[in-house]
Amino acid sequence: MRRFFTSESVTEGHPDKVCDKISDGILDELLKQDPNARSAVECCAAYNTLLIAGEVTANATVDYEQVARRIIKEIGYHHGSFAYDACNVTTLVHGQSADIALGVDASVEKKAGGDDLDTLGAGDQGMMFGYACRETEELMPLPIVLAHKLARKLSELRKDKTIPYLRPDGKTQVTVEYEGKTPVRVDAIVISVQHKETATHEEIERDLKELVVKSVIPASLLDGNTKYYINPTGKFCIGGPEGDSGLTGRKIVVDTYGGRCAHGGGAFSGKDPTKVDRSAAYMARYVCKNLVAAGICDEVELEVAYAIGVARPVSVFIDTFGSGKLPDDKIAEIVRGEFDLRPAAIIKTLDLRRPIYAETAAYGHFGRDNFPWERTDRVGDLKKYLK
Repeated sequence: MRRFFTSESVTEGHPDKVCDKISDGILDELLKQDPNARSAVECCAAYNTLLIAGEVTANATVDYEQVARRIIKEIGYHHGSFAYDACNVTTLVHGQSADIALGVDASVEKKAGGDDLDTLGAGDQGMMFGYACRETEELMPLPIVLAHKLARKLSELRKDKTIPYLRPDGKTQVTVEYEGKTPVRVDAIVISVQHKETATHEEIERDLKELVVKSVIPASLLDGNTKYYINPTGKFCIGGPEGDSGLTGRKIVVDTYGGRCAHGGGAFSGKDPTKVDRSAAYMARYVCKNLVAAGICDEVELEVAYAIGVARPVSVFIDTFGSGKLPDDKIAEIVRGEFDLRPAAIIKTLDLRRPIYAETAAYGHFGRDNFPWERTDRVGDLKKYLK
């Protein structure tokens, strides 16, 4: 059966990603001073103004505006109304709600006499999803892997001035054709990138095909029928927050699996690891990647659901899409037995009270080996179930 699947990515200069990176940059600065910091910081960027808002409870002193301007400068906004030294910054940050803190500080289980890993209750209700598959060496879907690589390449060539007319904002999109579940070719590539007024459309199209697409997409996946849409409007000079407003947490599908699996709805950036929106989604990826790497299945989606103030998940659901070497309910039982899904245990397992989050803010939270949830160190423990 022939089918097509599309995923998109965006560069770090996309207005939503600017906001994500500032939110996570603030979180990192808090964690450097206080590993137990609580943070839920979100940003809104529009034209010449950045709003930083949210809740922080920490034994730390952080200049939020200074962090924001540093990150805007690092991303590359040096000119225009949103330049790092020209934009207006407004900060509205207060402490975490005492009512929410009640459930996080002591879970229902801890109040009933539980152990140390029962200390933290989930910071909110909700469901989080993880996913892994054998499509790529990253155990990720091919469309989102390629879209992220294209976006990263755009930023790389902009920053090293190989393509000097590029500007920070940009988007990529890749459509992959499948035969059954096997990717066989790239059917379409869309790249929209901000540029100087002096760059011509012909120049941009030529450079992006030669220096971006051909360096990222394997030649075996490209053919004479592959379609290219390079800056299809013809011009993209006004970008970033000047061209479109940005919000923290608006690129949740870009951040995860490119639409391949379900999403609980919770965003990641700006949230400390007591927020299961983030930490449990990371743990779910960790579980799924180890299941696939161990050969228990070729594809798997895991849903974990929580109640606010309760440490243990209220449900664990597994779907291997028919690829499991064991029944899905048996795999769910294995997951519950092998992986501790309580918030405090997740934080301990993945060592999440560290300033590692700004790096996650662009080009995907999954499929990059430098993050602890990408380890496959549980493969040996899982393989025993196949004997």
